[in-house]
Amino acid sequence: MMSIELAKDAIDIGIVVRDGDAAMKFYRDTLGLEHIADTPMPGGGTMHRLMCGTTLVKIVERDEPPEKSDNPGGPGGASGIRYWTITIHDLDAMTAKFSDAGYTVPVAPREVRPGVRISMIEDPDGNWLELLEDRN
Repeated sequence: MMSIELAKDAIDIGIVVRDGDAAMKFYRDTLGLEHIADTPMPGGGTMHRLMCGTTLVKIVERDEPPEKSDNPGGPGGASGIRYWTITIHDLDAMTAKFSDAGYTVPVAPREVRPGVRISMIEDPDGNWLELLEDRN
């Protein structure tokens, strides 16, 4: 079996949103991802390009928002990609920052295995972001 030969040490992730301003407030302003560019989308819309380490986070805002939203509920809500994870240093402070900004925190900071803690935050479109702190 042949393995994949990577040309980049990270993935890119695309998140299609209904409200680009609300998504940018969440990902750029509250989380603190670096906004590097906006590019037009074929068929109408804008891709807001943000960096998370070497991962490119593409916030896709269509001129005509999709008719259907994803199923709510994080990991237990449906099959498919339900959340994504960012490893950070200060879980409590970042979770509090989101909570103080009015975002839903469906999973408060908790230990999931010795030395590893998580919380989960819901973005304006109902996507879940897992924040992970590894103290090992």
